[in-house]
Amino acid sequence: MSVRVVVADDQEIVRTGLAIMLNAQPDIEVVGEAGDGRQAVELARRLRPDVCLLDIRMPGIDGIEATRLLAGPAVVDPLAVVVITTFDLDEYVYAALRAGARGFLLKDAGTALLGQAVRAAASGDALIAPNITTRLLKAFAGTAPAPVPRQPVDPLTEREEQVLALVARGRTNAEVAAELFITLSTVKTHVTSLMNKLGARNRVEVAIWAFETRRIEL
Repeated sequence: MSVRVVVADDQEIVRTGLAIMLNAQPDIEVVGEAGDGRQAVELARRLRPDVCLLDIRMPGIDGIEATRLLAGPAVVDPLAVVVITTFDLDEYVYAALRAGARGFLLKDAGTALLGQAVRAAASGDALIAPNITTRLLKAFAGTAPAPVPRQPVDPLTEREEQVLALVARGRTNAEVAAELFITLSTVKTHVTSLMNKLGARNRVEVAIWAFETRRIEL
């Protein structure tokens, strides 16, 4: 069964290009396109796609607010959202992740990476490109006030710390399994345990916690 995607970008040429790249992949189907955030939210709520691919800057409702409306803490049945942006908008990407997005990409991401991100989001995973992560957090280290990170309900085990570090660096479950020489099911168990201990809704929030607690060096 194909992964159903709604694409939203106010630039028609970009939106069309993303749709073409996604539709070219045999297991992905673009079921709707929107030119602004409000239309994206209405379309996503009506079509209930597997993944919403949203641009950050759009007229009316921007990508951050659209993400919050589709995937935020107050949403009973949240949709999977991946945001897409450019290097100079990293601070907005951080806000989108806080709003509930599962991952983010740059607009110059190739077809392969775009497909990986969509598939990851559809399966409950997340693709956080390592190069974007580093740039994003370096920008925030000098501009954003340091938040007070919540503490885990129970201490993390040594293995959970190892999994945490890799997840925060953008590794997928399969990559974590390969690097730590453990099974995929074991990785999923550790990620679930991390989310429970940290009160995180998804692996993106787990990654953010790792950065806020300085588990990861910038």
